[in-house]
Amino acid sequence: MMLPILLLSAAGFTVLTTEFIIVGLLPGIARDLAVSIPQAGLLVTLFAFTVACLGPFLTAYFARFERRKLFVSIMVLFGLANLLAAMAPNIEVMAVARLLPALALPVFWALASEAAMDLVGAEQAGQAVAKISFGVVCATVFGIPVGALVADALGWRAAFGLLGALAFAKALLLFFFLPTIQVHSAETSLLKQFRVLRNLEMQGHVLLSVLVFCGMFTAYTYLADILERMAGFNGTVVGWCLMAFGAVGLIGNSLGGRAVDRHPLWASIGFSLFMIMGMVALIPSIHSTTALAIAMAVWGITQAALFLVSHVRLMKTAPETPAFGASLNISGANLGIGLGAIVGGHVIDNFGLGSLGYAASGFIGLSILLALVLMRGPLSERASASGL
Repeated sequence: MMLPILLLSAAGFTVLTTEFIIVGLLPGIARDLAVSIPQAGLLVTLFAFTVACLGPFLTAYFARFERRKLFVSIMVLFGLANLLAAMAPNIEVMAVARLLPALALPVFWALASEAAMDLVGAEQAGQAVAKISFGVVCATVFGIPVGALVADALGWRAAFGLLGALAFAKALLLFFFLPTIQVHSAETSLLKQFRVLRNLEMQGHVLLSVLVFCGMFTAYTYLADILERMAGFNGTVVGWCLMAFGAVGLIGNSLGGRAVDRHPLWASIGFSLFMIMGMVALIPSIHSTTALAIAMAVWGITQAALFLVSHVRLMKTAPETPAFGASLNISGANLGIGLGAIVGGHVIDNFGLGSLGYAASGFIGLSILLALVLMRGPLSERASASGL
């Protein structure tokens, strides 16, 4: 059971690093391609909105394909896309290079999570997906900050080139060592999968993911810019700060995996409350090394935990079609990521970097209120009782 999970976790590292590496490279990309930081931030929005709009449909379609061949093909696509990004002469070509992996990310993440859940059973889904998510956490611990360090030393193009080579290497590992993974016949029915969208409870959980991730990425998209401009750190120090931010996420990944198996909504509420504390405290702590470290640690732990909690929460809400449930979380999460990047850009333009934490916390606060509503019982039953 462990070999497939470890291989998929390693592939997940490359997949999620591809999505989020741009966070640490935004200042350099903006300078080199002659665009503003908020304009470069739209690359985050493009990736996220592509996943949000197409993820469930692509996942439902590709669920019928043999997993090993599918995962290998996805890693090859990621390798080609990152090489294109490394050679991009302008923002338009860079946009194409970001669009291609955005099409494949939800398919990989949803079906890899389903495979992990199949191996251990639904009761331990949180801990199984936590093992897959270890690759995600490593992406924030090593992938994103190492990308920033490579970019500082050799340029951001070298960071994308290195990531492309890594994707090809992972494709080879999956080809030679990943065993055949059973394809669920039930998952091949598109109608059966899309039927869960009629459930108001499911709609509420998807909206919850949108709010959580919108709050996260209103601020996180511009974290490197905050550390450069407000704390006065150079590119190397920013890279190490991002690595520390990701490293504490290992704690959050472990805590989230245990908490979500006990009670998904209480886990979401608890981690969200602590995230608000970390986000709000960041800017006031910017010139104190100790206070800044504490604020970033609280934020980093809760962010990693909420990645996992949100993902498993949707899978448990759709037990008959867990891969499709995971794809709905990915879709909702990336819609939130895209909106967060837009909101954060507007906040910077109109109120300055110092206001990002407060704007982000507003969305997280709304997610807490929605989670409390969802805890009161099935929305569909209440709607029926009200004659809706």
